[in-house]
Amino acid sequence: MGRLKGRVARRALLSLPGAAMLPRGAAQSQTAADTLSLAVAAPPTSLDPHYYTLVPNSMVAEHFFDRLVGRDAQARLQPELAESWRPLDDTTWEFRLRRGVTFSNGDAFTAEDVVFTLRRIPNVVNSPGSFAVYTRGIAAWEVVDPHTIRFRTHGIHPLLPHDLSQICIIPKCLGDAVSTGDFNNGRAMIGTGPFRFVSYTPDDRVVMVRNEDYWGEKPDWSRVTYRFIVNDGVRVAALLSGDVQMIDVVPPADMPRLRSVQGIGFSEIPSLRCIYVRLDTGHDSSPYITGPDGQRLDRNPLRDRRVRRALSIAINRQAIVDRLMQGAATPIGQMMPPGANGYVPDLPAPPFDPDGARRLLAEAGYPNGFGITLIGPNNRYVNDAQIVQAIGQMWQRIGVRTRVEAIPFAVLAQRQARNDMSALLIGWATIGEPSTALRGILTTRAPDKGFGTANFSGYSHPGVDALVDEGLRTADDARREEAFKHAMRLAMEDVALVPLHMQKNVWALRAGLTYEARADEYTVAMGVKRSR
Repeated sequence: MGRLKGRVARRALLSLPGAAMLPRGAAQSQTAADTLSLAVAAPPTSLDPHYYTLVPNSMVAEHFFDRLVGRDAQARLQPELAESWRPLDDTTWEFRLRRGVTFSNGDAFTAEDVVFTLRRIPNVVNSPGSFAVYTRGIAAWEVVDPHTIRFRTHGIHPLLPHDLSQICIIPKCLGDAVSTGDFNNGRAMIGTGPFRFVSYTPDDRVVMVRNEDYWGEKPDWSRVTYRFIVNDGVRVAALLSGDVQMIDVVPPADMPRLRSVQGIGFSEIPSLRCIYVRLDTGHDSSPYITGPDGQRLDRNPLRDRRVRRALSIAINRQAIVDRLMQGAATPIGQMMPPGANGYVPDLPAPPFDPDGARRLLAEAGYPNGFGITLIGPNNRYVNDAQIVQAIGQMWQRIGVRTRVEAIPFAVLAQRQARNDMSALLIGWATIGEPSTALRGILTTRAPDKGFGTANFSGYSHPGVDALVDEGLRTADDARREEAFKHAMRLAMEDVALVPLHMQKNVWALRAGLTYEARADEYTVAMGVKRSR
């Protein structure tokens, strides 16, 4: 127990696999009718809700922890642990907190828990993607009373409620020494969410039971088995056999067959996730780039915009969408989907132009191309391994000899954190407005101000930085959106990265169940309902 305070550790033992205790009366009420088993394609890297800004991690955390500000299925803000919020002046926000909320260990939720959470976030050890991107705008806070907290920001910060919608609140009783390992072994899994933690088997499942003391709407399910099944075929087979009742990331190739099966339904919605290729511009000599004959290059070709543009227009995005995604995606030339806040209408997907790509390479001094290694996950996004292979073949056709590595996402995340790559297929899901993508991956890395927290490519553009900074300090919604649009245009025209497509989120369910499709692609047991 060493790292947790004794009182908390004793309470947390009730949530450990070997000593799992259900809420009073739950043992009698649990039947097959009120238990749910579902399967998701991507496992979390940790149960620590502050370890990594990664959707699989946040999806699991959503069951056990609440945020001050929540989001509905369309990514619109809604009250959660904060009943209301308002700006008092240009640099002060006041949040009124919900009364009568308790953590799963019985402690009452107060403003002090918010303060404890915010202090912890920038100090999480070895975080590969820090949540500090959402807290750097806060200069100070004041606890007015147990259910009122005020935040002073570094200048005007109109997006503070959006930022706080990303932060899970944990109890102050965990203490400053609480570690990521304490969450992974269950000892620190104490939250105010709709479920209580029972057990976690990495890369296999999380088991949870309904929190009968939850302040909000109770889930339909008294017990949930939340499984991780990376293999598409195995996940579909589990649904068809009845082993699970719902799956996410339905493989496009299986859609026609599943639609013909009686008793299988679907829930789908356009996604906020952009799939893109990240290019290394940070290294003077990129680690996985060689000359035409395999020799080491003293300069990094990816620092030349013409080379980056060539790699982009060598990709046939429409072919990837039509053939690999079976139409379940939209080719894109920016980080926001059509119709979303911050979308730039006249910034289309780059045209497929292999001849133009060869000319650009020659102009940049690489008429015979060069060698590169493209890495990507084989268990994270829809058809990710096939997409990596397809891009490798397309680059080959313009003279860029491409070696492809499709690897488990957990391994890829470690390499990304070390910036051990030259080209990387990855995804980014926004929260319905562009500032998270702009701050996280398109601004120059500056941890002190929360810029570039996930910018592992080394990309830097002073104009983009200035526009993002301007937008974040602009209270007028229309002016802020224009600043963000201008920043997005600058970054995309400079080929800061290579956007490919926006995914479509598709879930498949057994008869008798419904699921409200979510633009943020979250798969959460609370959203699964019995058909009324």
